Amino acid sequence: MTVYESDLPGVGKKFEIELGDDERLVMVIHNTGKREVFVRKGDEDSEKLFELSDRLARQVGTILEGAYFQPIATDTSETMLDDNSLLEWVKVAEGSVVADKTLEELDFRNETGATVVAVKRESGTESNPGPDTVVEAGDTLIVLGTREACQSVEALASNGDRESAKDADSEDDA
Repeated sequence: MTVYESDLPGVGKKFEIELGDDERLVMVIHNTGKREVFVRKGDEDSEKLFELSDRLARQVGTILEGAYFQPIATDTSETMLDDNSLLEWVKVAEGSVVADKTLEELDFRNETGATVVAVKRESGTESNPGPDTVVEAGDTLIVLGTREACQSVEALASNGDRESAKDADSEDDA
């Protein structure tokens, strides 16, 4: 998939995504926050599909990104909140060093810089878990932090140890 980006002086930015069969999805993000979505076939004029306000576009983007529903089982998923923060879904592997420990024992905030904002398991989702919440193999941790902090949690949750999580941080810095 190729994405083309161009400035529209006084208007905003235009993004074009190749869809195949000589079709492109064209999105114009206005400086006001308004979004317009078009489809263009070959050299024909673009056909406007719809327009969204800034707020609605962000809500739709969050849905498309999978924040509300993950149709395909994956070990990780992420949602960018801004340039420095993201929410990431991290699956706890069998035998992980974080399994069968409380959030207080794990001390992710001090060890990695990330915060666990929810724990999803078969029995349901625990939002804003407390320090006494026990992390179990098979849980999905919803983690808030920088990309590096979230990667450190992912390294720990996927059978890693604290040293390999720190090594992951070091590799990212290189």
